Amino acid sequence: MMNKVTTAFSILFPLFLTTAPLTSSANPADPNKIIRQAFEAADDGFDMAKTQNFYSGWVCEAIYEPLLTYDYLARPVKLIPMTATAMPEISEGGKVFTFKIKPGIYFAPDPAFKGKKHELTAQDYIYTFERLLDPSVRSPNASALDGKITGMDELVSKAKKSGKFDYDAPVAGLKALDKYTLRVELKEPDYNFLYLAAYGALGAVAREVIDAYGMQTGMHPVGTGPYMMEKYVPRSKIVLTANPEYRGYTWNFQSTGSARDEAIVKAMKGKKMPQIGKVEVNIIEEEQSRWLAFQDKQIDIDKLPQIAATAALDGDKLKPELKDQGVQMDRVLDAGLTYSLFNMRDPVVGGYTNEKIALRRAIAMAYNTADEIAQMRLGQGVKAEMLIPPDITGYDPHYRSSIPYDIGLANQLLDHFGYKRGADGYRTMPDGSPLLIKKTVEPAAIYKVQSEIYKRSMDRLGIHMEFNVSNFADNLKAAASCKLQMWSGAWNADYPDGENFLQLLYGPKAGRGNHACYESPAYDALYRKAMALPPGTERNKVYADMNRQVEADTPWILHTIRIRSWLYRPWVIGFKKNPILQSDWAFIDVEKHDQ
Repeated sequence: MMNKVTTAFSILFPLFLTTAPLTSSANPADPNKIIRQAFEAADDGFDMAKTQNFYSGWVCEAIYEPLLTYDYLARPVKLIPMTATAMPEISEGGKVFTFKIKPGIYFAPDPAFKGKKHELTAQDYIYTFERLLDPSVRSPNASALDGKITGMDELVSKAKKSGKFDYDAPVAGLKALDKYTLRVELKEPDYNFLYLAAYGALGAVAREVIDAYGMQTGMHPVGTGPYMMEKYVPRSKIVLTANPEYRGYTWNFQSTGSARDEAIVKAMKGKKMPQIGKVEVNIIEEEQSRWLAFQDKQIDIDKLPQIAATAALDGDKLKPELKDQGVQMDRVLDAGLTYSLFNMRDPVVGGYTNEKIALRRAIAMAYNTADEIAQMRLGQGVKAEMLIPPDITGYDPHYRSSIPYDIGLANQLLDHFGYKRGADGYRTMPDGSPLLIKKTVEPAAIYKVQSEIYKRSMDRLGIHMEFNVSNFADNLKAAASCKLQMWSGAWNADYPDGENFLQLLYGPKAGRGNHACYESPAYDALYRKAMALPPGTERNKVYADMNRQVEADTPWILHTIRIRSWLYRPWVIGFKKNPILQSDWAFIDVEKHDQ
């Protein structure tokens, strides 16, 4: 039970008073039950302290366990305990969180443990939290905890000077009160901290594993979750198998009252979970190839490739030929955004002078989002107006971007700031040097379509744009080093608050998740102001001001919120896409079938 909670916290977190699913004594997964899926881009390893890769995070959700998680069915999403016995006790005005960890949770077997079983303890979470802040790790997720934990700044400062983080030094804000009790003390109240306790990057890791594998930890993920790595062929195939040490649970989620939920509950309630014994993931970047694989029943679950939308859908319904095969669909609006970013450190498109802002603004005004929705998304998307998507705290349905689609005004802007047209009709920089925009793209067909949209738009401005093709994992690494001049990306919510999106442009995160390398004192001040406020009208107003500041500087071009039509074969039971959780495998079942 929570006690000593301030009024603000008691109002904010009543939904957290719930219980986790019941546990059983051993992993009940059936090795003959296999789920097959495809990813449209590659991971970059499975060390969550070192990646923000969407596909890495997807797999890691099945391997690592944070203290809290989300209810599978509840909408809006609801936090529940995972390795904690209950929601934490919150005290001292929302600055102290005390978690009780379930005894008898064990890490998957691994040679790093030298034949011994490793039970999850409070100390494992302390190590996990600290490792995120170790300067030598250079975690893109460090800002989740940076500057928040009492006494941690001093330890981090010493590590920066010495080059070595002292994991054995006591920290006032991270204490193991006993083997299973973790006390976290923050310097200031953090109204999103419970969401952070459910964040995948804070899934428990064991120090022995990190010490054993060193720089190769991303190839050897070891956690307490339902699955463990069986086979990994980088950029090709991932195979997970049931973790024999996983404790299991009884499926007991509650319906929201919809007919879909009622059917899921009827099919799944009371089952010992997980049921699926093996997960096979193939990396298939080309949409056409992925669609053919689904049609050939080589894939059990897939989000409908955009190129197949007209072949598979009548409006927002499945076509009869798919229904006749028993294919079912869960159609959802992403809790995420697509966008293009400018490298603010780049000598051509970066910088904060008026002429640099004018160049970025003109490019943003010339990009035709309606064409993206029609031609690239084939109608499976809506225009994004702000940095926070629907169903995320801080979203304002009445907010409209101040950057219109206006080719004429974009050309006037470039003319005014000295980007002159040459005899060939293409513009130069204000100093007369050539103007060339280099945009990095992935090889998938949809990005070829987007490149054509960009080229048409830039031709109307008289701007040369060159497209360099490379794979997603390499592009992500280059973006993290502030080396890509321009790139298109997407972000799906890690937790249901606008901060999760707004932190992507926070200056101290430049090169660590802030891939635009945007550093604005005005924006950063608003970010800090927002984080000091509880959720509500006042904080939402600051979130809106942050959006306006981003529009003023234009480090991003906002594109769309994607509509996802998740298709699954009739032998897949209990599937419902969660807006935050990506890994569904421990919540669903498969029936035996003839392919």
